[in-house]
Amino acid sequence: MQELKTILPVERTAHSRLSTIDFENLKFGQVFSDHLLIAEYTNGKWGNARLAPFAQISFSPAASVFHYGQAIFEGLKAHRNEQGEVLLFRPIKNFERINASATRMCMPQIPQDIFMDGIKELIQLDKGWVPNGEGKSLYIRPFMIADEASLGVKASNSYKFIVITSPTSNYYAGAISVKIEDDFSRAASGGIGAAKAAANYAASLYPAQNAQKQGYNQLIWTDASEHKYIEESGTMNIMFMVNGKLITPSVVSDTILKGVTRDSIIQLARKWNIEVEERKIPVAELIDALHKGEVEEAFGMGTAATIVPIHTIGHKNEKYTLTDASNWTFSNRAKEYLEGLKRGHIEDEFNWIEKV
Repeated sequence: MQELKTILPVERTAHSRLSTIDFENLKFGQVFSDHLLIAEYTNGKWGNARLAPFAQISFSPAASVFHYGQAIFEGLKAHRNEQGEVLLFRPIKNFERINASATRMCMPQIPQDIFMDGIKELIQLDKGWVPNGEGKSLYIRPFMIADEASLGVKASNSYKFIVITSPTSNYYAGAISVKIEDDFSRAASGGIGAAKAAANYAASLYPAQNAQKQGYNQLIWTDASEHKYIEESGTMNIMFMVNGKLITPSVVSDTILKGVTRDSIIQLARKWNIEVEERKIPVAELIDALHKGEVEEAFGMGTAATIVPIHTIGHKNEKYTLTDASNWTFSNRAKEYLEGLKRGHIEDEFNWIEKV
């Protein structure tokens, strides 16, 4: 592992924008903090890690990322507790996942000190950007892109790892409506669905746009080969409470992202003695359970959204409406627990919280 100084070199912004931000009216991913973290990979090693002002970055028009799509990212959040301390939720899982994505996308491994220590030092530098209040947090976006100026179809020899942060409020305002997708696919077996690669999200935009024109917020993705099995919901993992049992697609498949929030919810359910099944979920099974009124809860989960109830599921020419999500027991309990834990209101019995 490439050694770094305990404190990264810092170039402070000459003009902070902090005083100009309306923290009472934040939208997801539209306001960015004063500084960023950047590190460079050249000649087979990482170096030049530093904190710098958030600003435009120049790349060659021939940079590999623009032509062959070597780009991966992560998402995590920082919250404040009542003492004003800043807390991170399971950042080591994001570190592990970005390196798993890097392996699949033929990119170099990011050293743990650059990722973990670098993020903490960036947040310390921009600590004033971590908002207070329910539903508010500092969203952290680490990403890596290939920047070698070469048009040869090969893995790049140089990369940039960058972290930007954004004060934000809730991703979704309330329950959402989704359509089961039986034409387009998010990912295929043998592809890059299990990696948090930019290309996965680019492929999702067109079918998601079509669904929105039909009155849905998002999609439920199904398998690419037959569209018989449920995989994810939009940019989130998905779960169903059916007859008191929590059911979710297995991440053994290489088409489904291993969500940190998903894993946390499963651990909570098992702690609370709720039966959990991680397996293939046939669309036909879900539709049958919806017909019979056996689906008690349906919800998506992810870092940006935490837990989002699904109130309507569309399939072909049918729409199935679930009961009022405010009365759901498990997902509301899980969301309340996770939000409380992230803000230091609940004892950290799982050792999921790291102080900045």
